[in-house]
Amino acid sequence: MFFQNFLRFFSNLSAIAGDILSVIVHRIPVLKKYVRNSHQKEVVFSKQKNLPCIAPLLTTVEETPQIISARVQGRFPKWLNGYLLRIGPGKFEFGKDRYNHWFDGMALLHQFKMEKGTVTYRSKFLQSDTYKANSARDRIVISEFGTLAFPDPCKNVFERFMSKFELPAMTDNTNVNYVRYKGDYYISTETNFMNKVDIETLEKTEKVDWSKFIAVNGATAHPHYDPDGTAYNMGNSYGPHGSCYNVIRVPPEKEELGETMHGAHVICSIVSTERMKPSYYHSFGMTKNYIIFIEQPLKMNLWKIITSKIRGKAFSDGISWEPQYNTRFHVVDKHTGQLLPGMYYSKPFVTFHQINAFEDQGCVVIDLCCQDDGRNLEVYQLQNLRKAGKGLDQVYNSVARSFPRRFVLPLHVSLNAPESENLSPLSYSSASAVKQADGKIWCSYENLYPEDLEEEGGVEFPQINYGQFSGKKYHFFYGCGFRHLVGDSLIKVDVVNKTLKVWREVGFYPSEPVFVPVPGTSEEDGGVILSVVITPNQNESNFLLVLDAKNFEELGRAEVPVQMPYGFHGSFVTI
Repeated sequence: MFFQNFLRFFSNLSAIAGDILSVIVHRIPVLKKYVRNSHQKEVVFSKQKNLPCIAPLLTTVEETPQIISARVQGRFPKWLNGYLLRIGPGKFEFGKDRYNHWFDGMALLHQFKMEKGTVTYRSKFLQSDTYKANSARDRIVISEFGTLAFPDPCKNVFERFMSKFELPAMTDNTNVNYVRYKGDYYISTETNFMNKVDIETLEKTEKVDWSKFIAVNGATAHPHYDPDGTAYNMGNSYGPHGSCYNVIRVPPEKEELGETMHGAHVICSIVSTERMKPSYYHSFGMTKNYIIFIEQPLKMNLWKIITSKIRGKAFSDGISWEPQYNTRFHVVDKHTGQLLPGMYYSKPFVTFHQINAFEDQGCVVIDLCCQDDGRNLEVYQLQNLRKAGKGLDQVYNSVARSFPRRFVLPLHVSLNAPESENLSPLSYSSASAVKQADGKIWCSYENLYPEDLEEEGGVEFPQINYGQFSGKKYHFFYGCGFRHLVGDSLIKVDVVNKTLKVWREVGFYPSEPVFVPVPGTSEEDGGVILSVVITPNQNESNFLLVLDAKNFEELGRAEVPVQMPYGFHGSFVTI
C-alpha cells in the first residue's frame, strides 16, 4: 500500500503542482540591500545601534468587534467621510503551535470610520476556513508560507508518515490587501482564494476561487484599475509544459447580481524563462496602454515546493535569490494582449512594489522600489523580529534597503537601431536603454531620491494619488521610511526635484500611507495622508494620523486605546 501511494504521488506531480503552489504565498514587500548603479558610487550605510524592541507589534491581539469612539486631537477635515480599511496578521499561535513567519499570522481586519470630523474604530478576525479549522482543533492544521502544519498527533506513527503524501489543504488566510472587483471588496493574498467582505460590518460573505473562473493558481494582491473600473491582475499557472505568468482582465461591472469573477479572462501568457523555476513577484506596472511585468531572479523552485511536505520543510524553503540571472522587463499591450518583442534587461534586482508607470515619447517609464539583494525573506521570521538588544541590531543591519528607481523602456526599437547608444529620448531622465549586439536592450536606472533618503533607511509601501495620476506623469509619492524592521516614519518624495518631507514621532511606527484627495481638486498633492500609527509602549495610545499631503504637517490624530499589530496594506473607501 505504501509503495502504491508513493508511486501514485510522484506520477501525478505535474498535475498537482499547480494546486500545491497556489498555497505558497502571503507575501508583502520585504526590504533588501543597497548597492547603486554601476555608473554611480556605492552607498555604504551606517550601522544601527540600540534599536528599541518592537515585539509587542508582532504578537497576538484581541479583536475589537464592537465599535468604539476614538479621541480626536486637532481636527479631521469635515469633507473626509469614509472608511480606512486595513489588513494584516493578528494571531500567531493556536494552542501550543506557533507560526514561524510574520506573513503566516491570521488575518485581522481593521476599520476606521471618519464622518464629519469624528472617528470610530473596530476590528475582526477574518472567519476564513483556515481560521475556523485551526480554532476548532486548537492547533495549526493548515500550512502557511513559513510554517508547515504537522500531522494530527492523535494518529498512529504509520498514519502520520502516510499523511506526508497527502495533498495539503489550501490556505484561505487572505491577510495582505483589500482589492476591488466589480464594485465589491475582497481580502486578497497570493493564493487562488479571496474572501469577499462587507466593509461596513467586516464580515466575510463569500469565499472565491480564481481557478474556478480562469486557469491560474493564484493572483497578486495588487491589481490595477482603468478609470472605468476594469481591473487587471497577474497570476501564475503551472503545468506539465512549464510555468506561465498570466495577465488577467476583469470586467468593471456585473451582468447578473451575485457575480464574482465571472467574465475574467487571461489576455496574455508569458512563458517563464526557466520551466521549473519561475520568478516570484508581488506586483506589476500599468500605463494607459501597457502592462509591465518584471521577471526577477527571486526564484520559486517548483520541485522543492512540491516536495516540501515530504521533506518536512515550509513552502518558503523553495524560494531563493539567484543573482546569476539578470532582471527582465516584459511589456504587454493591454488592448490586443500582444507581448511586445523588445527584450529589456537590467542588472539583478528585486522589486515588491511599483510606484507608478506612464508613457512618454514612445517609451514606457516605470518607477519601482528596488533592492539589489533578495536573500532576506528569512529575516522576517518572528523570532528575528521579536529580538532585543544586540540581537535586534544584528538582524536590522543584515536587512537590505529599498530605494526608488526609474527605468525607461523604448517601445519601438528597429533592427537598424544603433548599438551602444542610449535609445531613450527623455531629456529629463538619466535612465538609459542601450541596444546590445545580441539585440537585447540593457536598461540602467535613474535614482529618484536625494541622499537624505539613505539616512531614513530607504522607503517602501509606496502610494500615489492613484485616482488622478496612475499611468500618468506625476511629481509625488508617499511611503514609509525604514530605520527599523517596520516603518518608523512617513515620507513624501518629490521625484522631479528629488526632495523629501518626513514625519516621525520617536517610539511610534506608522503604517502604509493612504492618499485621499480633497473633493473637486486637480492638484496632485491636494488632499490628506492617512496612516495608522502604533507603539510598543503600553502607556501610549495607538492612533489614526491625518497629515496635510501638501506640507506634510499634522492636522490631527484619533487615539484608540486598543493594541494593534503592525499590518500590511489597506484602502480608503468614501461614504
